[in-house]
Amino acid sequence: MAQTLPGFDRLALDAETMARQVTIRGYRFTVEHLLELLAAGWSVEEIQADFPFIESDDVRQAFGYAATLVRREL
Repeated sequence: MAQTLPGFDRLALDAETMARQVTIRGYRFTVEHLLELLAAGWSVEEIQADFPFIESDDVRQAFGYAATLVRREL
């Protein structure tokens, strides 16, 4: 069963699916995939056209989660 991450109510982790990767609201769509699309130059609108379940708040939380990970590394 997917559990949301503390402080990120739109991001979920499920030990049984997606190889323990953080997903967007339990969909089979990882935060990593979202960030890779953005880094490759996709706009949020292009992502939403291909993946209509992605919402602007999902993108904001993905960025926040990435910032948290970077802060931990420093």
